[in-house]
Amino acid sequence: MSKNVADKLGKGLAPQSFIDGMTKNQDKFLDWYNRFEWGSDDDRDFFESLSNRDDLRCLILAADWCGDVIRNVPVVFRALENSGIPVEVLIMEEHPETMDQYLTMGGRAIPIVIFADTGGFVLGQWGPRPQHVQAVMTKFKQENPDRDAPDYEDKIKVARTEMMAQYGEGAGYQQTIVRELRDLLSTF
Repeated sequence: MSKNVADKLGKGLAPQSFIDGMTKNQDKFLDWYNRFEWGSDDDRDFFESLSNRDDLRCLILAADWCGDVIRNVPVVFRALENSGIPVEVLIMEEHPETMDQYLTMGGRAIPIVIFADTGGFVLGQWGPRPQHVQAVMTKFKQENPDRDAPDYEDKIKVARTEMMAQYGEGAGYQQTIVRELRDLLSTF
């Protein structure tokens, strides 16, 4: 059965309202937002070409306390700002029933970027992080299924350090997100 988010369309925050309402990490968020640059004219042109479509909507499950939101949502905002696609942010804690439809390996991980048509039928999703960064967490979860294991916390710290290394220095990871979003949007 396909997912539908029609009841959430129009219930989220506009990107600027999300930014203005941030009580944590706003400076870091804006730093990543302002560091965004298109990797190619072709990518920029692709996203701008979406303005010819009026059938797409975007919902982003997010919260200002999450490091992946702080790094990744600015890229999504920038990539979509000239696309004509309406973008809304749903604060995870205010929409738990929606969050629980988009679990990552059984857990709540954000951001989750949901693309739907005007009727709310979900066409695709992205997140919570670029695939090469997520691969580190996927491997960790597969190798460490017991959250109560005595060494779990030590091992997850190592995994988080490796995830940060995968993001790399600077804003280069942003082009990976643009490519992944473009690949997804090209399928519908």
